Amino acid sequence: MSIRIEEGWRKALQEQWEAPYFQALTEFVTQRYAQTRVYPPGRQIFAAFDQCPFDQVKVVILGQDPYHGPHQANGLCFSVNQGIEFPPSLRNIFKEVSSDTGAPVPVSGDLSRWAQQGVLLLNATLTVEEHMAGSHQGRGWEQFTDSAISALSQKRDHLVFILWGSYARSKAALIDRSRHLVLESVHPSPLSAHRGFFGNHHFSLANKYLQAHGIAPINW
Repeated sequence: MSIRIEEGWRKALQEQWEAPYFQALTEFVTQRYAQTRVYPPGRQIFAAFDQCPFDQVKVVILGQDPYHGPHQANGLCFSVNQGIEFPPSLRNIFKEVSSDTGAPVPVSGDLSRWAQQGVLLLNATLTVEEHMAGSHQGRGWEQFTDSAISALSQKRDHLVFILWGSYARSKAALIDRSRHLVLESVHPSPLSAHRGFFGNHHFSLANKYLQAHGIAPINW
């Protein structure tokens, strides 16, 4: 697996590239792509970073795993390719965006439009095998993505970290709350959305914080 990633991220994460865990992770992922069907397509493994350069990040939304069905995953958490039916969590995210901001529900589930405005849509694990949720957890991706969260916390100011669900909320310990805004709620999954995701106003709260610090808001 050749590592091609946006230059600002390459510099911010430079200590990771030669670390033993990352070498082992690279070997594992390369082998699995050669032997079975893995998502997202190899060229999109680092799409979250490539579409949202390190120096342009405004908001971080954390997911856990890529989608493991055909044609869904595109390297951005919660996002699906254009023309793909919205998964339940994404449908609920759009409902909350509409309720919170008045924006219409979009026709496409491709969240590249958010990424290009400065929203880092980061899964903790960046690859998964077809129809095998969690199959690449515990292989080193979490250490890598934790280092990305830590780098943002330490080297940037006035970011908004949006943590939905217990897994994402466990990452709050990596974030300096004296420098950044952390927004937490239950997950947008249908199993939990009615217990506090709907009505959390995270999208408008994020924009209010950004504007209060002289940063252009996100067009959700």
